[in-house]
Amino acid sequence: MKILLINKYFYGRGGAECAFFEQSSLLERNGHRVIHFSMQHPRNHPSPYAPYFVSRVEFEETKSWREKTKAATRILFSREAQRKLTALVKTERPDLAHLHNIHHQISPSILPVLKHARIPIVMTLHDYKILCPVYTLYRDGAICEECLGGRFIRCLAHKCAKGSYLKSGLLSFEMYLHREILRSYELVDCFTCPSHFLKRKMAGAIENDKLFVVPNFAAGPAPHSGPSGDEKTIVYFGRLSPEKGLRTLLQALRGLDARCWIIGEGPERLPLEQYLRREAMENVTLMGYKPPEELPALIQQALFTVLPSEWHENRPRSVLESFSLARTVVASRIGGIPELVKDQETGLTFEAGNAIDLREKMQSLMKNPPLARALGRNAQRFVQEDWTPEIYYRALMEIYTIARERQP
Repeated sequence: MKILLINKYFYGRGGAECAFFEQSSLLERNGHRVIHFSMQHPRNHPSPYAPYFVSRVEFEETKSWREKTKAATRILFSREAQRKLTALVKTERPDLAHLHNIHHQISPSILPVLKHARIPIVMTLHDYKILCPVYTLYRDGAICEECLGGRFIRCLAHKCAKGSYLKSGLLSFEMYLHREILRSYELVDCFTCPSHFLKRKMAGAIENDKLFVVPNFAAGPAPHSGPSGDEKTIVYFGRLSPEKGLRTLLQALRGLDARCWIIGEGPERLPLEQYLRREAMENVTLMGYKPPEELPALIQQALFTVLPSEWHENRPRSVLESFSLARTVVASRIGGIPELVKDQETGLTFEAGNAIDLREKMQSLMKNPPLARALGRNAQRFVQEDWTPEIYYRALMEIYTIARERQP
């Protein structure tokens, strides 16, 4: 089968991109021809289809009003994406299109192009963009679901996009345009959800017979456990942003006889540095970004990893990667996390935002390293037996068959 994979970034920017590239490799290993469509960027991986990629637009980097207007227009509807995708489809004639993260830089404006060419469309939902203009269902340090049911004007009322009425108004209008006016998402034949939690959230916005749960597989390195890990070392790895609950983590670590490495970059880097200096916390190290090839060795030096998120995580890759390395996880009981981190089976969970609860759960593992290692082994078996690449591939092929059968 000739499969068109679409994602707005073509380098390892985040979890959606990792899933995109892993799926691409898996399809190719199973004999399919994969065609890519994305956005131009200096960090992109090489691709024979790069001439078809849309030109680069980074909204936070635009300065002049002309550039801002161009970027705003691109968020709403991209004629360039339509034109270039039309040319690619005409040349390659794919049998099916699988979309990942397309919003803003590419936009749902490409959906009519695919439908006009009678190409079945599958879309993986990595976040809550179809429900929330800013993707996260999170505002001012707490879960926010005011936009559910199509009340996107609430984004403008609360200035959810970078505290700006202009940006928030633009994103609110984008949602009304594609959800209510153009009804762009009705052109998608099947949606895949990495977690049951996300499927339940989407049920009010998407027909139930179009929603399928297909958890991301663990493409992790190790069929073996590796080193046992230091009994006082804890690792967080991921994006440094407010919804990740890192302030709660630091509160839980104050005065704790433990060493914590925080790996990653993001907008919370400077506030975290300031907090650590102010509180004179020497047991926490901000290690910055580490490339994927260096991460496993760092994770394996820890007794366990921690994920203190305070937003509705979907199926976090940091948990899967920890599990694949036989590392249990202490994680907040929110979103899709409990589908992976099961109390006393694969890890421990705590009440999101509760530093005392988090501290107690971390201490319980440090006082009982054999339990931490046993949970880590359980977690490794869980990902190796329940969601392997082979299981994922079979589930994907079943959905591709359904999508193709739905073509008129």
